[in-house]
Amino acid sequence: MTQVLHVPVKLADGRETTLAEHKGKVILIVNVASKCGLTKQYEGLENLYEDKRERGFVIAAFPANNFKGQEPGTDAEIVEFCTLTYDVKFPIFSKILVKGEGKHPLYKELTGSGVATTGDGPMKERLRGFAMEVLDDAEILWNFEKFLIGRNGQIVARFAPDVTAEDSRLVAAIDRELAKN
Repeated sequence: MTQVLHVPVKLADGRETTLAEHKGKVILIVNVASKCGLTKQYEGLENLYEDKRERGFVIAAFPANNFKGQEPGTDAEIVEFCTLTYDVKFPIFSKILVKGEGKHPLYKELTGSGVATTGDGPMKERLRGFAMEVLDDAEILWNFEKFLIGRNGQIVARFAPDVTAEDSRLVAAIDRELAKN
C-alpha cells in the first residue's frame, strides 16, 4: 500500500509534490489546527522532529478545518502561526479536508488502511461528553490524529489525537521503524 507516498499533495508554499519526496524515511502524518485545545502539541512534535530527524524521521503536517472551524487561516497564516509560536521546522502542507465529502485522497488512503487506532478510548469519551457524534475508524476523530509510515512506505500505526509526541507508545513505534533499514 505504498500508494500513500504517491498521492499528489501541495506544500503550504503552493509547490506540488508527493510524500515520495521522503521515501526511505519514517513519516508521521498529522492533521493539525491552530485554534484547538490540542494545538500545543506542535511543541512536542517539533521537539520529536528535532530529536529524530538526523535518523531519517520527518513529520508531515496537514492543516484541516474539519473540526469546529479550528483552522480558519490561509496557508500563509498557518505557516506564520506555526513558525512564530512553536518554531516549527517540519513540512507544513496546504490545508485539506480530512473527513467527509471532499476528503483528500491522502486521507482516503490513510483512513481506509484498516490500521487500528492506538489510544482512542479517552478522546472518544471526551467528545461524547460534549454530546458530539463519534464515528467509526473510517473517519478522522479530531485534530492531531497521527499516522506512522515506515521506511517501506507502509502505514504501520495510527494514534488517537490525544496521544502526544511524548507518549511512550508513539515514541517506541517511531524508534522501531527508525531501526529498520
